[in-house]
Amino acid sequence: MRLPPSLFASTRLGGSLALPNQFLFKKMPHDPYRDLRGFPAEKSAEPQHVGKVLSELIALKGLARLHGSQQLQQAWQTVAGEEIGRRSRVLELSRGVLQISVGSSAVLNELAGFHKQSLLENLQQQFAHLKIREIKFKLKTDLK
Repeated sequence: MRLPPSLFASTRLGGSLALPNQFLFKKMPHDPYRDLRGFPAEKSAEPQHVGKVLSELIALKGLARLHGSQQLQQAWQTVAGEEIGRRSRVLELSRGVLQISVGSSAVLNELAGFHKQSLLENLQQQFAHLKIREIKFKLKTDLK
């Protein structure tokens, strides 16, 4: 859209540019994805519950992940048993996929080929709240 030349006449003479209403930016509606992109939530004048504030703080600082990974490791040790538990470690649980690191290819092949289904079923029965739908094994030779 071209602006009429009369709008620029006042700026050449040292005046200010006054745009008609049709050229002003309109206020955008509320963005529902604002929080997901990392922008702070809109502030409210009402008090918040201490529990809510503490849970947000724990999530922001990443403290829940440390505690959660210890719980995952304990769940894995319980289901896998002592022998397999010594030779493997939990890497992460993401979108229902539990990733397990294994120290040797022989153990990886044994777990993936013979024990994967039974381990998955035991995890789903004993730790249903974790909502594990799949197990993936990865070779990590630096496993101690």
